[in-house]
Amino acid sequence: MAENQIAALWRLDVGLREKTQWKMLYESAARADEVLCLNVEDLYPQDKRGKITAKGGATEWIHWQSGTAQLLPRLIARRTRGPLFLTDRKAPAGTPTLDVCPETGRARLSYRRAEEIFEENTRLLANPLASPDDIEDLDGWTLHRLRHSALTHDAEDGTSTPMLLARSRHASVRSLERYARPGVDSVARHVAERDPAARRRT
Repeated sequence: MAENQIAALWRLDVGLREKTQWKMLYESAARADEVLCLNVEDLYPQDKRGKITAKGGATEWIHWQSGTAQLLPRLIARRTRGPLFLTDRKAPAGTPTLDVCPETGRARLSYRRAEEIFEENTRLLANPLASPDDIEDLDGWTLHRLRHSALTHDAEDGTSTPMLLARSRHASVRSLERYARPGVDSVARHVAERDPAARRRT
């Protein structure tokens, strides 16, 4: 997603849960399943970070910015434990205890449902030339696009490879390559900024 598309995403009229979740995914460049597995007690709001369980069971950290930090207190309210992102309804019988908020009785939001909500809300953003009348026939974006876009924008802004590796928590540069690919506008800007003729004019 281009930066203007990200800006348009923030302007969508959606609920607090979605605003917070999407901001956290973009600002942290974390995987969606990791963020959805966060519990309230995993958060360190004063440090703008959260503790996650990564692939293989290792404990790792994700970091966010002011956009997420401003939304989290409203989302958490007075809760002190349990899943961070909750469904709108009470958890059905048989839901694992770890996926139920002990204070509200609501269940942890699933990846499938979170993906559906994001896809439905981004159909017109993903298809800017389409008519709103055709929205049911359009495809929106996937949650993974937020991680991909965050890392790409970091690369476009000149973030070093070691920092990109640390932020993405990839083990190798090769696995990072498919994320950190500057877009057309960024490449054009890069070339223009290094144009000798343009430098002489300034």
